Amino acid sequence: MGWGSAGNIFDPVARALVDAGVPEEQQEEVLTQVIRTLQEQDWDTEYDSLQDFRDKPGVVKAFANCGIHWDDLS
Repeated sequence: MGWGSAGNIFDPVARALVDAGVPEEQQEEVLTQVIRTLQEQDWDTEYDSLQDFRDKPGVVKAFANCGIHWDDLS
């Protein structure tokens, strides 16, 4: 069974980085580590969080680094 509530950790962190104007490259670096850590704990709702940030390139790249691509849903 996966961990669906990990978005409650990821989403506020990602939102804080975006809202603070952190450069995309740094967003990608930080969030890649967060995503990998959450995936190690069996996060299974990554696409829900990706959907909320699909217009934020730094966040999208972080997900891609971890094997999560919005296009996979098409």
